Amino acid sequence: MAWAESGVDPMLRVLVPVERELLVFAAFWFVVGLFDEFAIDCTWLWLRLTRRARTARLPQGYGAAELTGPTAVLIPAFQEASVIATTIGHMLRVWPQRELRLYVGCYANDAATLAAAMDGSAGDSRVRIVVHAAHGPTTKADCLNRLYAALCMDEARSRQPFRAVILHDAEDMVHPAALQAIDAALGSHDFVQIPVRPALQADSRWIAGHYADEFAEAHAKALVVRSAVGAAIPAAGVGCGFSRAALARLAELHGSGRQAGPFATDCLTEDYELGLTLSREGRGSTFLRLRDSAGVLVATSSYFPSALATAVRQKTRWVHGIAFQAWDRMGWSARPLELWMALRDRRGPLTALVLFAAYLLLVVDTVLSAARQTGWRGGAPLGTAIGAMLLLSLAGFVWRSAVRATFTAHEYGWQEGLRSILRIPVGNIVAIMAGRRALAAYVRSLAGQPVVWDKTAHSSHPAEAAPPSSVPLATLEVQA
Repeated sequence: MAWAESGVDPMLRVLVPVERELLVFAAFWFVVGLFDEFAIDCTWLWLRLTRRARTARLPQGYGAAELTGPTAVLIPAFQEASVIATTIGHMLRVWPQRELRLYVGCYANDAATLAAAMDGSAGDSRVRIVVHAAHGPTTKADCLNRLYAALCMDEARSRQPFRAVILHDAEDMVHPAALQAIDAALGSHDFVQIPVRPALQADSRWIAGHYADEFAEAHAKALVVRSAVGAAIPAAGVGCGFSRAALARLAELHGSGRQAGPFATDCLTEDYELGLTLSREGRGSTFLRLRDSAGVLVATSSYFPSALATAVRQKTRWVHGIAFQAWDRMGWSARPLELWMALRDRRGPLTALVLFAAYLLLVVDTVLSAARQTGWRGGAPLGTAIGAMLLLSLAGFVWRSAVRATFTAHEYGWQEGLRSILRIPVGNIVAIMAGRRALAAYVRSLAGQPVVWDKTAHSSHPAEAAPPSSVPLATLEVQA
């Protein structure tokens, strides 16, 4: 083909500088990300070698000892009629402690969820269903503040304060040992977080499965490192316990008015901010990673979104709240360690941009490579610096894939470990789409659009498919 005389040649030559710019941009940030993750990996390996990151094994029967004080579990719920009864019923069965109280928040315009919550409680006196007078959804934080207000009223009536408050979502399946473990850890900390373990879904190995990969690595490595080095720990919103005194301090700081209570009603990720705030003051925080006597991780389990649209919507909320709102609301710390962790938390929009550039580069490279295979001559050789960044990027991808597969395989088995490598593009696509939507949502919020609870709908519960717990419940002494 006479490329010089064809009309295609000028278009191909325009793509050459585009290819180089995309290559430099993507490779540079891939290398930066490689060093960032490699630093976390090395720290985790050092903690493992020095036995500071060892996952403790609980004795058989741990989980049914009476609590050291009254404990409230707050469960906000809107349009959760399909799962809330199972959540409440399962929680009451595996957590038999007398001083446990469940506060379930429903809305006046959601009769189905209210009826299901009443059915799940089965008349158990440990459950209090609180009906929010406002029509839902407001925000998750607003519903939590309504539950907190009900808790305060009960304290005033009984003249007995709660010792601890635990947050859970309407779709959660709790571990039998989690309540006692959190109760023990709150004896020395104001905030305790246990891992989140997404339940696998046979009909969504790719979309829902990529959550298992991400949480398996983040909650077995990244949060372990943060806790060990003394960095602030974000709350996941589920499986997190707080001392009652710490929440009272936050409620006092917020004062009265629209945001009466410890939870930030104008924030999409109020749990994230709450964890960071309590990590930096009072008695601080800890990430509690344990296994029961059968080797099962003491974690909160639930089904995550199984469709692309719902996964993108959920991660849009996370990116919007953590990357954009937290930047506005919490600013940046001057401490190097906290600055590093904040950069890691808020990298979602940059990650989306870099991944988009990388996939666009793949398209451009495909076009130019096809042209070169048919005799077109264009472009210049890569420089040494760009070549070095490409090699580092490739090495980084291989390393990151191996690490991801290792953590996933350790928690879910070797087959899921292998699938985790194939699921990397799925996670990338979700991240790109969520980053774009989060930026658009943030811009709309700057224009005055109110924040709403863009929640994920749930139709099934992991407790319905789970075998009976392998943890025999017996009263044992609490081990801190």
